[in-house]
Amino acid sequence: MKKILGTFKTSEEGAVTVDWVVLTALIIGLATLLYFAISTATVGLSGNTNTALSSSVVSTGTSAGGSGGFTTAGTAGGN
Repeated sequence: MKKILGTFKTSEEGAVTVDWVVLTALIIGLATLLYFAISTATVGLSGNTNTALSSSVVSTGTSAGGSGGFTTAGTAGGN
């Protein structure tokens, strides 16, 4: 029994597998955190885009002889 324990203690056959498992778990954890960070930022950006598009005016250029275009409040020709 002492010989088996001594051999087990000095053996390095499974060390590479343990390293890969730890590194893979770390990569998956970082990818998950990155996903949530990007998801949160994307939701905020889509809300800002929705607000900007909702407050904009689209002109076809047919009324009062103006040229067509896309304007937002506070710009030339906007409301």
